Amino acid sequence: MRAFGMAVNRAGAARPAISGAFAALAVGFAATALMLASPVRALDANTNSPPPAKISPETFTSAQQALRVGVDDLQNGDAQSSIKALTYAAEGGEPLARWKLGSMYASGEVVPRDDIMAYKYFDQLVDSYDEDDFDRRNVAAVANAFVAVGLYNLNGIPNSDIKPDPERALEMFQVAATDFGDPEAQYRLARMYMEGAGGLTKDNMRAARWLGLASEKGHHGAQAALGHLLFTGDGVPRQRARGLMWLAVASAGAKGPKDAWIRDLHTKDYNASSDDDRQVAETYLAARGKDRVASAPLPLPTFPIRAPAPPPLRLTGALTAAAPAQGQ
Repeated sequence: MRAFGMAVNRAGAARPAISGAFAALAVGFAATALMLASPVRALDANTNSPPPAKISPETFTSAQQALRVGVDDLQNGDAQSSIKALTYAAEGGEPLARWKLGSMYASGEVVPRDDIMAYKYFDQLVDSYDEDDFDRRNVAAVANAFVAVGLYNLNGIPNSDIKPDPERALEMFQVAATDFGDPEAQYRLARMYMEGAGGLTKDNMRAARWLGLASEKGHHGAQAALGHLLFTGDGVPRQRARGLMWLAVASAGAKGPKDAWIRDLHTKDYNASSDDDRQVAETYLAARGKDRVASAPLPLPTFPIRAPAPPPLRLTGALTAAAPAQGQ
């Protein structure tokens, strides 16, 4: 097995960033359910036909069938039956059932929040991943599971056997960032480089590369962090106008209280900028808009191959203490 943001809940437990992925995966999850639907249903055009008997866990013939029933029950508002069916499917090895249960327990949707149960199902998905025998239809679910396990390992789960393990968290983020190109994992990996976590040496140059990849995929936290690094020249070549551009993009996409730190960081650096910086940043923003229309990627800042030793990290207060809450 080859070894997928981060907030701390009121009890101090790491809470995985699953809300964005949850919405993105809902479409794929529903599509999977449709693919698995019985052909008999499509042929049943007779409105006078009695409804089919409800399938119970005692009569499931396969994990795939249980997954279909679990999705149907969830859509019909029968949470109790859905959990039973999805649990049967998860125990039978269905990746989407494991992801769905992990997501529900992590967010407290449908079932009471239980981080230990969430970790159990996400970790099963991670452990079953085989890069040589992998169904690409499950890529989003598996990537999300890697990030979730990484976040739980980063802080641990209070009053449980899941203790902080930054090294394993790093391994999880690396797999999701490289194998799946997941932007949340890329952002988290960059944060670990910026903070020198998991045994890494602080390296804002490497962090900027990962932030650049996540920024191009629309990750607002990564855009804000990259913009601040470029604006201040903290361990990277200073590019104040380009930094302001990324901060403006991030601030425009920030939503709700969880993203207040992004807006605050943008305001702080904007107030510290010159008129020339702002004018050039506006030019970059206009060019970015044209590039996006033409589906052309925005040129990222270039960095030397060998990064100089970074100065003391100055982003910790902005990005750690005020890190956005996830899963909202």
